[in-house]
This record gives sequence, C-alpha cells and structure tokens, in this order.
Amino acid sequence: MITTEHIQTAQEFLDKADRYFSEGDELQGSEKMWGAAAHAVMAVAQQRGWNYGDHRSLRVAVRRIAEEQDDPSLELAFGIAEKFHANFYHKFMQDYEFDRDRPAVRLFVQRIHSLMALE
Repeated sequence: MITTEHIQTAQEFLDKADRYFSEGDELQGSEKMWGAAAHAVMAVAQQRGWNYGDHRSLRVAVRRIAEEQDDPSLELAFGIAEKFHANFYHKFMQDYEFDRDRPAVRLFVQRIHSLMALE
C-alpha cells in the first residue's frame, strides 16, 4: 500500500467501525477501530521511512511521533486503540467503554493525518 491508501483505509475502517457498533457487533467494531489507528500510523511511518511491519514497530513509531509533537496523549490514545485490538480476541470491554473510548481513537487518527499535511 502507498501512503494515501493507508490514510484512506484508516478512514474507511472508522466508518465501518461505526456501522458495526450500531449493529451491535462489538468485536468487528473493535478490530476496525484498531485497524484505523494502525493504518494511520503506517502512513506516517511509511512517509518518514520508518519501519512499520509489526506491532512493536507501530508502537515505536507512535512514541517517536509523540516525542516530536511533545504530546504524550498520542501514546495514550494509541494504547486505547490497542485495547480495542485485544477486545477483538478476548471480548473484555464493557458497553460504556465503547462510547467513552471510540472518540479518542477517532481523534488520534485525525491528529496523525494532520501531521501528514504538515510534511
């Protein structure tokens, strides 16, 4: 995938997550939330020539971005996306967490995409 495809995929996954959650499919919604965050990070990492081929590399990329932006909330938001990823496998999240945490991931994706515009 090229950078713009990662950006487009991230947005598509956010839209699909909304649909899945509205249909009551929390597992698929959770995985799409994770996928949106992951693809957003992949876009920045690819643009900057960073490794992004595995989960650890994505975490390293987010840490680098958070340090560059002097914004630790980016790492926290990515951690919320990781929670959605784990929920896909273990179904441990409570109903209130979906409504509470989805906006943080959506904002994370928007923030990461805004960095692309600055490059």
